[in-house]
Amino acid sequence: MNEPRSDPYADLLAAFSEASVRYLVNGVQGANYYTPAGGTTFATEDLDLFLPPEPENLLAAWRTCRGGAYDLASGAEPLGKPLDLLLAERVVERRATVRASHPESGAQVDLSLVMAGFDFADLWPRRRTFRVAGAEIAVAPLTAIVESKRRAGRKKDLLFLTTHDDLLREALGEEGG
Repeated sequence: MNEPRSDPYADLLAAFSEASVRYLVNGVQGANYYTPAGGTTFATEDLDLFLPPEPENLLAAWRTCRGGAYDLASGAEPLGKPLDLLLAERVVERRATVRASHPESGAQVDLSLVMAGFDFADLWPRRRTFRVAGAEIAVAPLTAIVESKRRAGRKKDLLFLTTHDDLLREALGEEGG
């Protein structure tokens, strides 16, 4: 386990651990965990979490977010009430992303059931755990984060990969595959 720089999302992820919510940090913030402490970090506006397609886990994640004063929305619509298993089952069926927004801090967290090219069950045993502000944070393997961005093929993902190619190669070497 590594102890990288501070993390504005550590409190929420610590609460996820306390609630036994399974997740993997992915996206740009996930890549940041692999960069050396005090070194370059990649700019990102949100935290991307990959969750297993399990309604009970998703419901626990939503309740934990609400307990931390996050608002929940899917698309442009607030997530319905009550937060219950039926709603979670529908979101899992549709593989919809739910955004958790913290009105005071401006923190944005995307709770996604999809990571381009990967299944949660395949990545979970390969996760890497980082310790930040006392919280253990589960992060997808860097190889999977990079490959997922490549497979997604969005302009912003391809720009990220091209712009940071050298630093990502260095971090991938340190990850050990």
